[in-house]
Amino acid sequence: MSLTRGLIDLRPLRTSAPFARFWAGTSLSAIGAQITTIAVLFQVWEMTHSPFWTGAIGLAHAGPMIVCGLWGGTLADTMDRRTLVRWTTIGQIAAVLGLAGQALADLDSLPVLLALVAVSAGCGALGAPARRTIPTRLLPRDQVAAGIALQLTSFQVSMLVGPALGGILIAEWGLTVCYLVDAVAVCAGLVGVLGLPPLSPLGDTTPARGLRAIADGLSLIRRRPVLHGSCLTDLIATLLAMPISLFPMINEIRFGGDPRTLGWFLSAVAVGGVTASLLSGYTTRARRLGAVQLGAATVWGVGLTGFGLAGPLWLALACLAVAGAADTVSVTSRGATIQLATPDSHLGRVSSVEHVIGVAGPNLGNFRGGVVAGLTSAPVALVSGGLLCVVGIMAVAGTNRPLRRFTLADAELVGSGATGDA
Repeated sequence: MSLTRGLIDLRPLRTSAPFARFWAGTSLSAIGAQITTIAVLFQVWEMTHSPFWTGAIGLAHAGPMIVCGLWGGTLADTMDRRTLVRWTTIGQIAAVLGLAGQALADLDSLPVLLALVAVSAGCGALGAPARRTIPTRLLPRDQVAAGIALQLTSFQVSMLVGPALGGILIAEWGLTVCYLVDAVAVCAGLVGVLGLPPLSPLGDTTPARGLRAIADGLSLIRRRPVLHGSCLTDLIATLLAMPISLFPMINEIRFGGDPRTLGWFLSAVAVGGVTASLLSGYTTRARRLGAVQLGAATVWGVGLTGFGLAGPLWLALACLAVAGAADTVSVTSRGATIQLATPDSHLGRVSSVEHVIGVAGPNLGNFRGGVVAGLTSAPVALVSGGLLCVVGIMAVAGTNRPLRRFTLADAELVGSGATGDA
């Protein structure tokens, strides 16, 4: 493959104006979300100086994400997806304004802070399955992976810009300004949502509801090795090796606790992610997407093991950059695999499971990291998690042949309805 073909594929921005508007709004909203992430992390640490409570931020995210994410999947398969995304975005705006209010009032209340974080997470999770189906509905099938890569690129850029900007805003103007900037950014995201066409589900729009609908989606994932293997790969990588809750502790014991350095940790992950995104053509045009995601998830575990062992700041940041690049490749290939291997009739519910694992998994992983660090130390939590991640991914690769061999040709069979459950 030539270098030009390896660069990020911009065709989706030219092919679909609604997708381009949605992508632009989502990109701005993602920057605001990262600013809030660093603000909440810093605020909780200042309140408690405890890795357990910075890990509990993940727990506050995980519960609403699991419940609302699965419910959002059933809604995405029964109602207009544009409407669902619109109202959940408005709910996120209200939650972020609440965060700004508690900071301005100087409540210094951990329960209030975590409750607002939970509300914001719940609103985002409710609309996330519908959001994930948008590239599949607006783009040709051969551009779906490129559309997912573009979305991930904007997320990685937000991780590069948002935490560093958040650290500066905290140091110069305080937490309230951080939350208000996020509120403005989410409003920009709402504008992008309003430009979408109607996105009613295709095919059977009256599937089973409630728990039966969720069980139906889980059953499809269980029957298809490509789907359950992809979900398991993500769960292993995030539950065992997520490092973010340990950043404040590592920052304090090794680098003096400067909030700017805390921002650099997340930005370093993003440097690797943006680099991988700019070269995402190699991923989106890869023939064997399953093998790509397995290899990248393994490198993620190796990079975080290195971060746990690193002493100098430059080496720690380099390891995080490697992990960030691997994560981008893994998420792009996994997202494309799941979207292309799932029929539209089940796309909302399967996307909800992917979303729950993709966001609740990291938050539970952050909680796990905080607990292990509290019992041992932050380096032990990082190194043990990274090594367990590598072992787990190797086990999936060794036992799931359909995932290892999944290609775009297999995806075309799903799209034509010619494939059965394996």
